[in-house]
Amino acid sequence: MKSRALHQALSGLALTAVAAAGHAAILAEDFDSVASLAGAGWVQTNSSSPLGTTGWFQGNDGVFASQSGAADSYVAANFLNAADTGGAVDNWLISPELALTGGAKLTFYTRTADPGFGDLLEVRFSTGSAADTASFTSLLLTVGDLQTPYPDSDWSSFSVVLPSVISGRFAFRYAVADSINADYIGIDSVHVDAVPEPATWALLGCGMAALALRRRAAAKV
Repeated sequence: MKSRALHQALSGLALTAVAAAGHAAILAEDFDSVASLAGAGWVQTNSSSPLGTTGWFQGNDGVFASQSGAADSYVAANFLNAADTGGAVDNWLISPELALTGGAKLTFYTRTADPGFGDLLEVRFSTGSAADTASFTSLLLTVGDLQTPYPDSDWSSFSVVLPSVISGRFAFRYAVADSINADYIGIDSVHVDAVPEPATWALLGCGMAALALRRRAAAKV
């Protein structure tokens, strides 16, 4: 009886630890419907000058297919964000306000269609609920510069740790100084996951130890 009670207690501790470590998703967006983003709290701001004929739009699987899901289930932007007369592309896709106490990691996939252009994507951050572009003063990552060339032959994954604040928004900024040098980019499979706090790691460690003890006890029966 004591052995059975011990097994049950160890199992409960292990399951508690796994549950605590597993409930970490803050945001998951696969862009099945770009038209529905506003209803989910996303903000789209095209500050290109002069303004072109496109903003963020549903992916075109004739250019390339999505990273996962339906072939067109990604969000895209292109050189027509600005007027095709040498204008500056400055197109923003801003996330909903996220609860980030304890920190979190943003992961996403992106790619471009043609390596012969100068597509550039910034990941920026603003604390709190503000969604105006001027608030995103914290630059977290740049894709398409000399240090991080824009992937063009396939989707590539990028990750960045978000600031440890109570809440905030991140933004994707498609920025090309001259639209003549811009082409077409896609973003897919955006996920924000909480970074486990030390107490959670300790609980998970206890859970793993409990599982080991349970196996050892079972082996002796």
